[in-house]
Amino acid sequence: MATGFYWDERCFWFSGGNYAFTQPVGGLVQPLATGGIPESPETKRRLKNLMEVTGLMGSLACNTADEASTQALLRVHTRSYLTTFEEASKGRGGELGLRVPFGQGGYQQATLSTGLACRAVADVMSGRINQAYALSRPPGHHCLPDFPNGFCLLANIAVAVRAARTKQPDLKVAVVDWDVHHGNGTEMAFYDRADVLTVSLHAHPERFYPFFWGYESETGEQEGQGYNFNFPLPRGTKDKVYLETLNRALQVIEQYKPQALVIALGLDAYEGDPIAGLAISTEGFKNIGERISERLKIPTVIVQEGGYLCPELGQNLAAFIDGFEITER
Repeated sequence: MATGFYWDERCFWFSGGNYAFTQPVGGLVQPLATGGIPESPETKRRLKNLMEVTGLMGSLACNTADEASTQALLRVHTRSYLTTFEEASKGRGGELGLRVPFGQGGYQQATLSTGLACRAVADVMSGRINQAYALSRPPGHHCLPDFPNGFCLLANIAVAVRAARTKQPDLKVAVVDWDVHHGNGTEMAFYDRADVLTVSLHAHPERFYPFFWGYESETGEQEGQGYNFNFPLPRGTKDKVYLETLNRALQVIEQYKPQALVIALGLDAYEGDPIAGLAISTEGFKNIGERISERLKIPTVIVQEGGYLCPELGQNLAAFIDGFEITER
């Protein structure tokens, strides 16, 4: 069975409105020459372009998707939040939550991003393909039910997993997040549930965003007690310690015995990333792919999260894919 690749140029058109990185333009905040926020469309577009020029795209089953339905979104988000977001998006855009700006049409672009994740998960869960990569943008792992943050406006993975479980109620899913930032939104979506295991490796929140979530003591509550695992790492952690920690995380996942795996793929743990949270090398990303592929031989969906502008972004993704077993068409 083929590996699926899900993307849509319209997601790359999502903008941060009248913002310069994390501040609204005005006063002493000067507009950027290129405009927008640190979560740049060019990083994601570059990944797609590199897949084309290297010929990798030709070996994949490429698809777009429909926008995520309101019904699917309401399994995670509140109606009032969705209504507020959609209405603001009809005009010039605005800002919601903790400095999460968006331009005109941002709601439709965000629901399309979620839709890409939903279709990727649905196609893998149905057995049509064995593995998939959703180049979703804007990202989603920081978004709470009614409070977006970290440039995330909808909880892409949480919505996709819950949609899949409506068709397969007994499906056991593990979500592993290795973005440099803790995926607080994904964690909270399943924090009181035992049907989805959430695991995260990230820079320690004591000194790194999102600060208030991502500690080892967060292990779930009610039915979800014991089904959430965080592995916070000191700032500047390199390959050796990271891979040792990944082994511990994989042991947790293996013990859970999931039927499917969803990876929140962040490339911002790279040693040359401007955020400078962790220090994973290009070879380290290849090793991560190899560890996952060798030990967890189950249907897998990769959903794009973080990754900021640096020259090596494309080669880091290529290294990860090189380590991860790809099934050609």
